[in-house]
Amino acid sequence: MAALLTNLRTTVHVSLGLAILLLVVFVGLGWAQMDMRFWEGFARWTHVVSGIMWIGLLWYFNFVQIPNMPNIPDEQKPAIGKVIAPAALFWFRWGAAATVLTGLVVAHLNNYLFSALTLGAMTGFSVPYHIFIGIGMWMALIMAFNVWFVIWPNQKIALGIVEAEADAKPAAARTAMLFSRTNTLLSFPMLVTMAMAQTLFG
Repeated sequence: MAALLTNLRTTVHVSLGLAILLLVVFVGLGWAQMDMRFWEGFARWTHVVSGIMWIGLLWYFNFVQIPNMPNIPDEQKPAIGKVIAPAALFWFRWGAAATVLTGLVVAHLNNYLFSALTLGAMTGFSVPYHIFIGIGMWMALIMAFNVWFVIWPNQKIALGIVEAEADAKPAAARTAMLFSRTNTLLSFPMLVTMAMAQTLFG
């Protein structure tokens, strides 16, 4: 058991195997069918998993790393900037991309993609669910844009991943922090629409 748990890759593979086994058992018993609803559910699962990775790391940066950086001794800070932050930013930005992609798939499979993206205009503003979830989708798209086109480019400068003038690093770090904080601000209302849409309007 210890060998399984000390290797992250093995742990994740076993976890995914258990998830697949659970589905196979329920389908095998006839309690679930591999129809369109199954694939809608599978797409929603991938969306939730991706979103947990993305927002979890967003909150890690904003609730843990950024506030505690001033408390870390200067001689220890390079470990954060050269090891922890680049790894976290890798999963952060790809989690954002996967969340958006899988979210669009979920919306497509449930036949509300274009209506939600137009905030209900495609259905004459007569379906509150499409407007509500559409607001959340646009927040997520803005947040993902910030990740890829503002936060990540500025973090590369701040962390020394790309060459830049020494005085550019503090400015880049501040820009990255402010847009990360913007995403944190948007995260709670975005999650309200994602988590509550089906309950409120389903």
